Amino acid sequence: MEYRYMGRTGLQLSLLSFGSWVSFKKQIDDTIADELMGIAYDNGVNFFDNAEVYALGESEKMMGRVLKKKNWDRTSYTVSSKVFWGWRGKENKPNQSGLSRKHIIEACHEALQRLQVDYLDLYFCHRPDKNVPIEEVVWSMHQLIQQGKILYWGTSEWSGVEIMEAHRVAQQHHLIGPAMEQPQYNLFERNKIENEFQMVYKTVGLGTTIWSPLASGLLSGKYNEGIPADSRLAIPGFEWLRDRCLKDNAVEKVKQLAALATELGTTTAIMSIAWCIKNPNVTTAILGATKAEQLTENLKAIEAMSLLTPDVIERIEGIMQNKPILPEY
Repeated sequence: MEYRYMGRTGLQLSLLSFGSWVSFKKQIDDTIADELMGIAYDNGVNFFDNAEVYALGESEKMMGRVLKKKNWDRTSYTVSSKVFWGWRGKENKPNQSGLSRKHIIEACHEALQRLQVDYLDLYFCHRPDKNVPIEEVVWSMHQLIQQGKILYWGTSEWSGVEIMEAHRVAQQHHLIGPAMEQPQYNLFERNKIENEFQMVYKTVGLGTTIWSPLASGLLSGKYNEGIPADSRLAIPGFEWLRDRCLKDNAVEKVKQLAALATELGTTTAIMSIAWCIKNPNVTTAILGATKAEQLTENLKAIEAMSLLTPDVIERIEGIMQNKPILPEY
């Protein structure tokens, strides 16, 4: 395993990490979760990603049970939660979602209980909250760090402008600003990492814990001949994800990528993950899995980075035809 520093912090995260979105509770039980987290940890993964909203809190409970059973040295891994959506779904009452000081702090306490840990290494604002002053968000996160309940705070699916505004407030009041962002990044979704965040990297620094490196499985090739019944795009309630993934002749592009991967002696999934982590602005790519062989295979992406020569990268660009155009000046 390789490790990278998270932005301008001193925290090192494994280049590949393990996340629970969709799979925990919805697709796998404690036994499989225990096996998968064990495989990840044994292969050097030191970051496990979660959120209050995943399976409405049940995902964090499941991960908490596994962590307690494993009893790994707490200093050997990092774990996260995210705040915004709440965990009660349609039963949410006022102040049980969003980024008010009340919800940020109470959601942190609830996540600590569910995960059965004393502190969160990473705590993300899962979305920006247009109804809450950014000052309230920054102060709340700063206070949690001072209390030792979280070590670093960051954002997820925020714009570059919103991240810089949080830093402006933090600098003005001598507070701790956001250290990391969790955006989607894959061969189909590139603008934030490759374009929008360029000035953030240069000015204040930014760690990135990217999600969906396989575009929800699309880049694994599993949807080349239709939607398997046991896949996440077949799960009730995830129609929005299916519609977003299977558009603009995406499957045809994946088939072309598959031919290239075969030529390189690897798989579309491994090549696609390797392409993500080849970008030095990616701190870690979060892997999701429901089967041991699937996770073991995708962890090979570290070794596959060497296959991505400039010529191969150029051929990938020729297939995708979606490289962001950066400002000339």
